[in-house]
Amino acid sequence: MGTHRHRQRPGALFYHTELVQAPGHPFYRKLNEVLRAAGFDEFCERECRRFYAERRGRPSLPPGVYFRLMLVGFFEGLDSERAIAWRAADSLSVREFLGYGLDEATPDHVTVSRTRRLIDGETHQRIFAWVLAQLARAGLIQGKTIGVDATTLEANAAMRSIVRRDTGESYQEYLERLAATAGLEAPDRAALRRMDRRRAKQVSNAEWVNPHDREAEITRLKDGRTGLAYKVEEAVDMTSGAILAVTTHGGAAADTETIGQTVSAAGEAVAELIPIVTAEGQAPVDPEGVSEVVADKGYHSNEVLRELEEMGVRSYIAEPERGRRRWRGRAVAQRAVYANRRRIRGLRGKRLQAARGEKIERNFAHQFASGGLRRLTVRGRGNVHKKVLLQAMACNLALLLRALYGAGKPKAAAERAAELFLTLLGLLLRLMAR
Repeated sequence: MGTHRHRQRPGALFYHTELVQAPGHPFYRKLNEVLRAAGFDEFCERECRRFYAERRGRPSLPPGVYFRLMLVGFFEGLDSERAIAWRAADSLSVREFLGYGLDEATPDHVTVSRTRRLIDGETHQRIFAWVLAQLARAGLIQGKTIGVDATTLEANAAMRSIVRRDTGESYQEYLERLAATAGLEAPDRAALRRMDRRRAKQVSNAEWVNPHDREAEITRLKDGRTGLAYKVEEAVDMTSGAILAVTTHGGAAADTETIGQTVSAAGEAVAELIPIVTAEGQAPVDPEGVSEVVADKGYHSNEVLRELEEMGVRSYIAEPERGRRRWRGRAVAQRAVYANRRRIRGLRGKRLQAARGEKIERNFAHQFASGGLRRLTVRGRGNVHKKVLLQAMACNLALLLRALYGAGKPKAAAERAAELFLTLLGLLLRLMAR
């Protein structure tokens, strides 16, 4: 297995060696300093060693370089591994961040994709947990109150390619069969579309599937279109905005069906952090773990509130308007709903609900809008989970860099440098005016 620190570089080319020195980007340099100080490359190589052969096959991509490439996708807003490979080949600052000189070939997108498929999801989860530990050491995770929310990501699969699960016929063939049954003789595509618009229909996941990505589900996307998608749900620390857990589901999964899995994953993540900070005498991870959950009204249901109460977790879930309700024979659910209603109407409940936009929605904007992952370029829930997990890991690193140096992305670092330059210039002009 190749390593990030000890790679043999080929001899220098005919150009002058001073041209090889890349200026680098101050943000990426600071990020590399943080990763090296914490032993990021050694940890990645130790966790990924079993996926590599010692002396066989083509030269491999070091694990530390692979995870850095995924970070570049978030920080540069790139939506695919092909775009990441192009940026790594073109950018001097990214080359320095990865540890490549001008006389070295950067990894191509095939190597990056193959490495992603090679390293399993459990290892990606351990790398994510390693970053969480760095945030805990920096005092950025409390773990007591978490916010849960979800978003849909458009899958790398088209609706026009769906087929029926029972017969395997395409949607076009299905319409032609319906037309033949209705007595229409040799209708053209326009006639089929008109017939399809007039008939009452509902495309169901129980009847239709995309053969190229069978785990993507038909649902309504954020822009109102109907398409194939995955649902990503995250648990966020409400004190700092750190992402504690990420779960991936089919696009049509209801919020009330998935919140239990996400809360459990967040509880396990916080429980793993408690002994780390306790052994090092640090704070402020709450020793009791996750005890409060904040969510929007899409998560409100009798079963969810009752389940959270049984888990010993207080809920602050916004309640939709349902009118007068009947509770005969459902005393346990009634007690959970009324307790949640009382909490969300209090001052603390109102503050937590107001903070959801800042702590959760802002993370979604960073990861999927400016982070370039609103539409997926990989297929299968396993690969999708790896991508969103690494995107969340990069978002957590951005939070750590923002706390340490005041900038969480390269663009923000450049803006701060420009502000500092203008401030110094203004001071200099004032001194000269005197």
